[in-house]
Amino acid sequence: MKEKALLKGNIAIATAALNCGCNCYFGYPITPQTEIGEFLSVEMQNRNLGFVCAESEIAAINMALGAASTGAKVMTSSSSCAVALMQESLSYAASDELPIVLINVMRAGPGQGYIYSSQGDYNQATIGGGNGDYKTIVLSPSSVQECYDMTQKAFYLAQKYRNPVILLVEGLLGQMAEPVILNENPYPEIDNSSWKLDGAKNRPSRKIHSLEPNQIKLCNHIQDLFKKYKTIEQNETDWEEYCCDDADILITAFGAYARNTKAVCDYFRKKGIKVGLFRPKTLYPFPSKRLATISKNVHFIIDIEMNCGQMEKDVALATLGSVPIWNITKPVGDILSPETLIKKIEDIIEQEEKKYANNI
Repeated sequence: MKEKALLKGNIAIATAALNCGCNCYFGYPITPQTEIGEFLSVEMQNRNLGFVCAESEIAAINMALGAASTGAKVMTSSSSCAVALMQESLSYAASDELPIVLINVMRAGPGQGYIYSSQGDYNQATIGGGNGDYKTIVLSPSSVQECYDMTQKAFYLAQKYRNPVILLVEGLLGQMAEPVILNENPYPEIDNSSWKLDGAKNRPSRKIHSLEPNQIKLCNHIQDLFKKYKTIEQNETDWEEYCCDDADILITAFGAYARNTKAVCDYFRKKGIKVGLFRPKTLYPFPSKRLATISKNVHFIIDIEMNCGQMEKDVALATLGSVPIWNITKPVGDILSPETLIKKIEDIIEQEEKKYANNI
């Protein structure tokens, strides 16, 4: 029988990291993710693994760069405004092709904001704030179980593609507790012997750096990176569908806030209104092709987010304007209840029916 435990999202992430071989953690405390570092400060030292509470978030991400270059399985964690400080080094890590896992347990913004739960870092994660052409893989869990499972996946994808991976988690999910099955790591180990810096006694010397004065070499390097990103898009895109097969109305939502929308779908289905949910599990690569296919059969889409509609642009790009898109948004704070969502969706349905009647 598999081991099961009642864990907060933050502790599930830290536990999964240890269980899949994380041997170096660098971080700096900031709510609502502080428990990750607090938990690992004990567990990693007990296991004689590398743990550093750095003097700042900038120091933490740069320590992660150095450790990753030696082939270590590296994780850092932070929150929103502090992750903003790490953006320059994420650009370095993408160019250097270093497998770093970054956990962002989101809080409210812009600026320092507060510890209210939010999804305001969608753009920061999927577009990035560092310089140049680069991409980070972004995973979005919807439950504490997925916090555990996707942490394991994040380490695997980071190592497989030698690329930074962000686990984007709402503060709500980091702080809530749910039963978690402590699955063994299902992913194979990736051989990093061809690139890691571990001493050149029996091989030619290597170097890892992003500075390249030769424009042809730099151009070729960036083009190679984008060939890799295309491979990631082809192989690693992931999503969840709920009641989408015959949906006339499609809800798009991500992360923890997609949970209430399932109850909303069930409510409308009982009333004979065919509502479905499409939830991207990978925010990059975004599951555009699948969403485009599903949207061909729906009357309109309702995008629901705990921000001011940051994912809506990706939904619009996927559907190429072929279907009307409404949104229900709230920047920060308490999660929108099923009752609130139902009332707002009923208002949208009424407006759509009026539009249809006026066009006859």
